[in-house]
Amino acid sequence: MKAKDLRQKSVQELKELLAKLREELRVLNTLYINKRPFNYGRRRQIKRDIARILTVLRERNEA
Repeated sequence: MKAKDLRQKSVQELKELLAKLREELRVLNTLYINKRPFNYGRRRQIKRDIARILTVLRERNEA
């Protein structure tokens, strides 16, 4: 997900997407802790997407 696309979304949409990604990350982290097979690349991408969303939300709060 690109930051440019995120900037076009409303704050409510960003918060909903953030909650969804955090839940997905929680599930992947559980698999990681239990040494189950999962997609490492997806885990990394989710963490980056969460960081991008938080960055966009902070930009809007400062503006």
